[in-house]
Amino acid sequence: KVTLTEAFLLGKYELTQAQWEAVMGDNPANSYGIGSDYPVYYVSWHDCARFCNTLSRIEGLTLVYNEDTWSADWSADGYRLPTEAEWEYACRAGTTMRYYWGDDPNYEEIGNYAWYLSNSSGSAHPVGLRSPNGFGLFDMSGNVWEWCADWWYDSFSGGEELNPIGPESGSYRVLRC
Repeated sequence: KVTLTEAFLLGKYELTQAQWEAVMGDNPANSYGIGSDYPVYYVSWHDCARFCNTLSRIEGLTLVYNEDTWSADWSADGYRLPTEAEWEYACRAGTTMRYYWGDDPNYEEIGNYAWYLSNSSGSAHPVGLRSPNGFGLFDMSGNVWEWCADWWYDSFSGGEELNPIGPESGSYRVLRC
């Protein structure tokens, strides 16, 4: 059981290629769906942390990520990636069902909410074309993978956790889709 007590903000849509290009000056997308309203992809966790720092600099906020050690200053007011717990909370939007749109045992509703293998034609799609979740967030399932702040770990204590941020180090970062 996870409890979140700290407020956090998350964009209504996945970060678009136009937004990335406006901040970083380039577009890493190359063949999986290209356009200003398509989500950015082919970016590493480090690329995304740099994006957060660059946007924070532009807006005069305190940087979250130390680009020498990649540690995070959780008290900074700058932009950062969500923790996996924050991402899960935002995705589920207060629901307790299998998916945020319901249990959907026969996969009859998934196409209304997500791009996935059977309806995506193997490509990314412009953000916001599927129905949002209960918090008004789009593309929380499908379209492209999304980075989280946490290091991946495969053991969970089974107890209650307050504002978890994952382990301090690891081999892989968390991706969600």
